[in-house]
Formats: sequence, C-alpha cells, structure tokens
Amino acid sequence: QVRLMESGGGSVQPGGSLTLSCVASGGDPRLTSHCMSWFRQAPGKEREGVAAASSGAIITYAESVKGRFTVSKDDAKNAIFLRMNNLKPEDSGMYYCAAKGWGGYCSHDVPFQYYGQGIQVTVRS
Repeated sequence: QVRLMESGGGSVQPGGSLTLSCVASGGDPRLTSHCMSWFRQAPGKEREGVAAASSGAIITYAESVKGRFTVSKDDAKNAIFLRMNNLKPEDSGMYYCAAKGWGGYCSHDVPFQYYGQGIQVTVRS
C-alpha cells in the first residue's frame, strides 16, 4: 500500500517562506512515485495543481506560483519538496502531495494515482 506523508506546513506572514516535504513509502517507486506533485485547495475553491517533478527531471509549475515556488524530487529518499517564497494570502489552503508511476505525462495538471492526507498552509498578517 502506497503512503504519502506530508510535513512542513504552518502559518506565516505575507512575504514569508515555508518548505513542504512529502515522503512516499510502499510499492515499487517506478510504479508508484516516478512522478510526484503538489496540489492545494482553499475553502470554497476547486483543487488546483501547484507543481510536479519526475525522476526524469521533468518539472512543471502553475502560472500562479512561477518564480516564487521551487519543487524538487529526491529519488534516493522517494520524496518531493516544495520551497515556497514570497507567500501571499491567496496561497493559503490545504496542500496535498500526490504520486503516480512511470507512464503518461508528468505535470501538475494531470490526474494522480495516490494522494496524501494534506497539510495546512496559512498566510496572514
């Protein structure tokens, strides 16, 4: 059974930074976590993809976070990280880690096979 464990959320002021981490466990990484991503969902809004990274060095970002967020994947740790700088109140929400195996396109705006429980990020003065 594949498990995704997120960490690193919290509350910061506008302009602040946070780093989210997600570690995948269970299953063959080639089949379960070749491509990993971050999604977020604010209250009353639809879930949106934020960033994705693959073991093949593919990286994609949503337009709203380009230049502020940096995603990275550590295959040795079977993990994905999201460094968030210059955070804005509209970045607040639940952030979910997601993963899928090799095959198909790796991007923040495609469906994923596995999802974590989510972690809260709050940006407010």
